[in-house]
Order: sequence, then structure tokens, then C-alpha cells
Amino acid sequence: MFAVVSYHPHQQKVGSFLRYASSGDAWQKVDTAQANRLLSRHHPQYLFKSKQFDAEFHAVNISDVVKHHRPEQRLKALLAAKPQDEIEQKLHKLITILVQFGVNCDFLGLTGSMLIGQQKKGSDIDLVVYGRQAFHQTRDAVKQAVASGLIEELDLSLMKDNFNRRGGDLNFDDFAWHESRKFNKAAIDGTKFDIGMVCLPDELEHDHHHYIKQGVSTVKAVVLDDHRAFDFPARYLIDNEMTPEVVSFTHTYVGQAIAGETIEVSGAIECDSASGQRRLVVGSTREAIGEYIKVCR
Repeated sequence: MFAVVSYHPHQQKVGSFLRYASSGDAWQKVDTAQANRLLSRHHPQYLFKSKQFDAEFHAVNISDVVKHHRPEQRLKALLAAKPQDEIEQKLHKLITILVQFGVNCDFLGLTGSMLIGQQKKGSDIDLVVYGRQAFHQTRDAVKQAVASGLIEELDLSLMKDNFNRRGGDLNFDDFAWHESRKFNKAAIDGTKFDIGMVCLPDELEHDHHHYIKQGVSTVKAVVLDDHRAFDFPARYLIDNEMTPEVVSFTHTYVGQAIAGETIEVSGAIECDSASGQRRLVVGSTREAIGEYIKVCR
């Protein structure tokens, strides 16, 4: 079972990443190393080297797709039915609260383990929001609901769990400080939920550039433009002549910095083969080891 990770086709294939593998009667979640190992041994046709991005990920032929799990349809189906477990009860409660603060359910979907019916005790609730405006309205609703005491900020235990999954190269204090001001994660009755943005077609940048890797770099610079900070990939324009754009392909650094702040960025330098324009890329792997974005406080 693959998660779609790209808006654009890649040689007529769906850019994706293996997230779950069949294990008898159940689906087993796999990390990046496990996914690559499993595919290289048993299904090498899904390993993909993108010439455009000079990067390796997974890609699936349209003809191989047996089922497309749609987040918006799954959410509607669960909300229309009686909750079957504790996490579905919390989902119903959460959506009621968000709607109370002005969120339109038509722009919401459900992803992660709940999308494929594989949630278990301790699972998170992963929501997607379609469109930049709807996403920021939902973030604002989360902020208001936290202030009203209807949902909770992540406590130390949930933040540490979040850190252990995503912390990467930041220490815990830095990680928690950045996370606490994003309002894209919170908790409902002790269960963590997060919201991620999916751009609408007219919000997409048609990225047909061909990039070549040119080593690694660490820079300090002021953020000039943050309006695409919560996109996938997240983008920041910075005051650095050599690499004026920072792009993050890992969710850890979404919404990480605000215009006017000085950030330190460590990542891979990529060069547009046509224009010579350079950018700094964070998240060449899902775990982004050795790569980070942090605000200089």
C-alpha cells in the first residue's frame, strides 16, 4: 500500500512511497529502509530514479493500481456511520469542535491508518485539508479550540512521541518550540491529531525543472516569504544569493519559520540545469538525517 507523495506524474507513473506491506491478515507499517529493502528484493519495478529531481523514490504504474483510497470519501463515510471504536468516537468529537470554529467539512479528508481501516489503540488521527485558505482556517480553528480548552496542546508524552518519530537533527527543546507554534497538531482526549495541506490545482507550481545535486551546505539567512511554508514540499524564500529558495520534502519542517525570522538551514544544494538557479533541499530522505531548518532564537 503506497502513499501518494507527488502532485505530478513521473513518466506516467504515480510518485509515491511504500507505507504498508501485507503481513498475513494485517498490514504492517514500514519505514524508509524497510520499504526500500522489501521493494528491491521482491518488487523492483516500483523503485524509481527521477531524472528530473536527481532523487530516488517509489512510483506505481496506473495499470497496477487496484484501489485508490480517497481521504474525503473515507471521512464522509465514517462521519455518516456510528463510531466502531474509541478513535472513531474521538474523530466525531474533533470534527464537531472544528466545525464549531468555522471549518467546512467539505474541504477535509482522513489519511494515515484510519484511511485504510488499520487504526489501533494509540493511533493518531491524520486529517488533510484541501486548499491553502481552508488549511489556514483549520489551523486557526485548532488555535481557538486549544485556547477554549476543548482540545489540548500536545503534552510532554505526546510531544516526545512526536519527536522520536520526527525529531531528526534538532534537539528536543528546539523541536518542541517550533512545533508548539504551528497549530497543525494537537490532541483530543489524549489522542494526537494533525492536519496536512493538499494544494488545489490552481495553487500548484508546475515544477518541470531538472535538478542536479551539487553537494551539501549550511546557511544562515532571513526568511523573506513564508506563504508556502505549509505546502508539500514546504518552500521558503530566503535572503541568500547562492540559494535563494529552501525546499523541504519532510513534514518535520513544514511551517517551521515565519517571514522576518533568521533561520539556519542544512541540506543538499540542487541546481536547475536550465537556468542555473540553486536551491537548498531539506528531506532528501523521509528521516532527513543531517538536514534541518531551525529558527535562530
